[in-house]
Amino acid sequence: MKLVAIAIDDEPKALEVVQMHAAKVPFLELQASFIDAFEALPFLRQHKVDLIFLDIKMPDISGIEFAQILKNGPLVVFTTAYSEYAVQGFDLDAVDYLLKPFSLARFTKACNKALEMKNVRTNEVPEFIFLKTGYEEEKVYLKDILYIEAAGNYMTYVLKERKLMCRQNVPEALQTLPEQDFVRVHRSFIVGVQHVGKIARQQIWVNGVEIPVGASYEDSVGLIKERLNA
Repeated sequence: MKLVAIAIDDEPKALEVVQMHAAKVPFLELQASFIDAFEALPFLRQHKVDLIFLDIKMPDISGIEFAQILKNGPLVVFTTAYSEYAVQGFDLDAVDYLLKPFSLARFTKACNKALEMKNVRTNEVPEFIFLKTGYEEEKVYLKDILYIEAAGNYMTYVLKERKLMCRQNVPEALQTLPEQDFVRVHRSFIVGVQHVGKIARQQIWVNGVEIPVGASYEDSVGLIKERLNA
């Protein structure tokens, strides 16, 4: 599934950054960019757009005001150099809030969240995600993820045929994974529900590998059982 997007920012250099990052996200199609929010309105009326990268502090109309007039409109990722606008942005149910200057990794995280929200809107479960490994983005099918193990600021995705390590923490990983298919069972482990083969109170086994269940995650065992029996 693709995300069709536009970008609105009164600073041309800021638009160039979004365009540069967007070109590196395989599932994102940035169709147009605008330095004037009002010029984007005819485009939005004529084209189906899933996502808007929207600057907040702009002349004539702020990004927040613009988002408010788009009732039932596209998803919004706010971009701004002013952190004090973050609360207002999230009050509008924005997908994410990117504080300038933002990295490709942070941009991609926002895109993954937007893709997941689009899937929720359309009642579709995503088949894959993209993981940043070094300077590359790798496509990973969700059905191939056995479990994920955290170590410091890195996550190791254990797949059926290989392992991938990316700079990420557990909350960030959970944001990109469909919650019905992945459950956190320990401060350092997330498991793919469909691959759980054996369950005990304090351990579960995924593809023959024993994984501990943390004391504060014992309820996760029941959750896994419910989803396996669904």
